Amino acid sequence: MSVPTIKLQSSDGVIFQTTVQAASLSKTIKTLLEIAAVENDEDDIVPLPNVGSFILDKILAWAHHHKDDPQLTSNDEESQGCSDDISPWDANFMNVDRGTLFELILAANYLEITDLMDLSSKTVANMIRGKSTEQIRQILNIRNERLSGADEWDEDL
Repeated sequence: MSVPTIKLQSSDGVIFQTTVQAASLSKTIKTLLEIAAVENDEDDIVPLPNVGSFILDKILAWAHHHKDDPQLTSNDEESQGCSDDISPWDANFMNVDRGTLFELILAANYLEITDLMDLSSKTVANMIRGKSTEQIRQILNIRNERLSGADEWDEDL
């Protein structure tokens, strides 16, 4: 018996073939499969206009690694959210530059991959834990802009 596969097309036109099981870790892709019944026709291509090929390749590597992981129940999710533990494989996977990390977060959000969103959030939390406000601004590339006159709003009263 062959493993069902699906073709995904990145925003820059690169086509990836992957297993339906791995792709279904994405709620977005799973919903598209259910609506269009794409999984029955291996010639169909699912376009992902908000995910570039570099990031999609990384996400598919993550999905293949985690495709057999047990799905968390709601009670497990509550306890999981409090933990900052990251497996060695996931820590290595998330060892990327900030730009790539934030692209992974955006793509995981768009694709609705909850476990990858959690992993990304933990990674960012670990990056900023114990840092000063200025250090956090630098890590997250946040400019310290104040609106001119923002503190003077009450002078007109």
